[in-house]
Amino acid sequence: MKNIKLIISLGVALVMFSGFWSGSSNEELKKERNHQNSEILTALYKYAPKSRAMLKSSYGYATFSNVGVNLILLSAEGGKGLAHNNKTGKNTYMNMASGGVGIGLGVKNFRAIFLFENKEVFDSFVNSGWEANAQADAAAKVGKDGGALNAAISVAPGIRLYKLTENGLALQATIQGTKYWKDSDLN
Repeated sequence: MKNIKLIISLGVALVMFSGFWSGSSNEELKKERNHQNSEILTALYKYAPKSRAMLKSSYGYATFSNVGVNLILLSAEGGKGLAHNNKTGKNTYMNMASGGVGIGLGVKNFRAIFLFENKEVFDSFVNSGWEANAQADAAAKVGKDGGALNAAISVAPGIRLYKLTENGLALQATIQGTKYWKDSDLN
């Protein structure tokens, strides 16, 4: 039992704090996030070609690169990204963290893309950023091999979410609380 608690604690700490300390300047970190955003959008367009038109017609969007860990009854996710206002062209750099309970086992590296229908939902996400959700998925992917059961869903009125699994092996059914917030160092 002690070993399980230690593994869970280490997994949660790894997810929550991975990459938050680096020797890069703020400008380098912004450049990395902008590059990450481009890569995520390229992957999205490959797997969901119709999303390109939806993204262009949306008020704004947000992209996040995330790592999630599920260890028996606890789950944790951590990630970084940006929210882009299509009307003004402004980027807001953001972070995310999530914790939850449920049944699951595995680790996965995934991308989340939010499309915002209007100014109100975009501003609410950027300024408040809470999302509470139930989640069930299966993912088995290494490099180009494998697949994941992920699809675009409406998570709230005016918000559509795509999740793309990059790598990992996970089977989970959890209830999670997620917080997205502005990166005070980069904005």
